[in-house]
Amino acid sequence: MLASLGLPGDNTLALEPAPRVCLFLVDGLGAELLAAHPGAAPFLSAHVRGTLTAGFPSSTPTSLATLGTGAPPGEHGMVGIQMAVPGEGRLFNCLRWTAPGLSIDPDVWQPAPTVYERMAAVGVDPVYVAPAAFDGTGLTRAVYRGMRYRAAESPGERVEAVRQALREATFVTVYYGDVDRVGHFSGWGGGEWLEQLAVVDRMAERIAGALPPGAVLYVTADHGMINAVDKVDVDRRPDLREGVLMLGGEPRARHVYTSPGAASAVLETWREALRGRAWVVTREEAVSAGWFGRSVRREWLGRVGDVVAVPYGECVIVASVGEPVESSMIGYHGSLTPAEQNVPLVEIRR
Repeated sequence: MLASLGLPGDNTLALEPAPRVCLFLVDGLGAELLAAHPGAAPFLSAHVRGTLTAGFPSSTPTSLATLGTGAPPGEHGMVGIQMAVPGEGRLFNCLRWTAPGLSIDPDVWQPAPTVYERMAAVGVDPVYVAPAAFDGTGLTRAVYRGMRYRAAESPGERVEAVRQALREATFVTVYYGDVDRVGHFSGWGGGEWLEQLAVVDRMAERIAGALPPGAVLYVTADHGMINAVDKVDVDRRPDLREGVLMLGGEPRARHVYTSPGAASAVLETWREALRGRAWVVTREEAVSAGWFGRSVRREWLGRVGDVVAVPYGECVIVASVGEPVESSMIGYHGSLTPAEQNVPLVEIRR
């Protein structure tokens, strides 16, 4: 998109030039999910340009960092929702930006320059439209620094904020998260989820109608989703807790940090317990297989679990005591399956 605006960068998607660009980021709108319900989103479905693949894990903070920097997870370092702080024996939740002990500096944890900083450096004033609650958070700083934040709450308020921003800004991003929120707690494909999909469809149509002449709207997502029916509860499985120092990641992409000398035994136990339900590999195997990109920076390696467990099918790895809310969900994402990694690229030109 930067290249289509005439700014330095590789136009890997061969996007046509445009004087103004609006990016509508819909949290949780997987390509397969949209394709399964075209009737609930006729406008979006009529303008699908193609399919993109989110990185791993297929989760919001990881994908936002990838979108915000143009770099894969192995380069920007956001390799999971919950990651070990290397050498400190504590977990950091980068979605909530919380960790016991000393606070985490977003500029240090994710030091890669953002695309917004690159825009600002050449005189472009990028605008980000999202709820006020996200303004100033650690995650926002890590993935969106360099942009001008414009708070807006309801769908209508966000559409109007985009309309106003496009009068003055060359690049505008707008975020909507309720498709993902409803999917987590009600499951994707149900009535409430379809209502949210319809809301997004109307928002996209209204934003497209407000585009200045020559401008383009792109709609994409950070990940898709699956509905889980098979839950493996680590907190009710002493065998899966033995030798485990910290359990990080999330239910569809677990980082398992082991006690000194226990990695091999934990790997064997987890592989046997999850046979036919999850890929269970060592850190080295996950890195060499390119799960986080072509490589992982040396200083980020300690953020990756000694063992990485990634369910497929409809299985999730929960921790009912340590993560009661997450364990009660229906919809999940984070794994390497097409339903979670594939996201649509929608294009509407004025």
